[in-house]
Amino acid sequence: MDLILLAKAAVMGVVEGLTEFLPISSTGHLILAGALLDFNDEKAKVFDIAIQTGAILAVIIVYWARLRDTLLQLPTQRQAQRFALNVAIGFLPAVVLGLLAGKAIKAHLFTPTVVATTFILGGLVILWAERRPATSVRVEDVDAMTPWDALKVGLVQCLAMVPGTSRSGATIIGGMLLGLSRRAATDFSFYLAIPTLIGAGAYSLYKERALLSVADLPMFGVGLLMSFLSAWLCVRWLLRYIASHNFVVFAWYRIAFGLVVLATAWGGWIDWRG
Repeated sequence: MDLILLAKAAVMGVVEGLTEFLPISSTGHLILAGALLDFNDEKAKVFDIAIQTGAILAVIIVYWARLRDTLLQLPTQRQAQRFALNVAIGFLPAVVLGLLAGKAIKAHLFTPTVVATTFILGGLVILWAERRPATSVRVEDVDAMTPWDALKVGLVQCLAMVPGTSRSGATIIGGMLLGLSRRAATDFSFYLAIPTLIGAGAYSLYKERALLSVADLPMFGVGLLMSFLSAWLCVRWLLRYIASHNFVVFAWYRIAFGLVVLATAWGGWIDWRG
């Protein structure tokens, strides 16, 4: 058993769990961590996607009561049916765009300039969104969302296919700009992550199954466990944080990280092409 490899897997799992649900792009951080740890070959790229499942398990546990009640009430309760429909509608655009343009996006947009630009632009959008008046909020809770609201958030989620954008950042800030409260946008982002990230992980594992072997199970197991634990802590912290704080600190972090991307790329220290 390669203890160094397991240690690298643990670090990558922590990075995934801590960044997946914050509006700061887990992809960019995984690329940086992978380069620093020399953990960035083709198998490592599959690993990065697969360990998202651990982070999603954390969301399922945090929201378990709501998810359980929805499943039990789905056959008879209109509200449960509406909630499930909204999540399905929000999930659909990413599926369609991923199947149609996933390869092209990865081939042409994964450059240092694109990653840095999306980091910085995303930070500026957050600053703008947080300065909008509170009167622009029209949806206080996910139960008040319409299918049209869900579709719009789902379309915004597609922006996250551009590296450096951040799926959670696109859905949370996009939801706020579309009239959702900070809490409603954050909750729906988490619910939407469940089918989106599970689907992406399963598809990646199936597509790249030739790269994997039974010997990889310990590495993936450690990554999944650390991703789960760190994501569980992060999600619980974020839900408390948004009760009395905004996302401005993440905006400035994104701008600073975008400058780091440019510096490391121009200096030849990090290969940001994925």
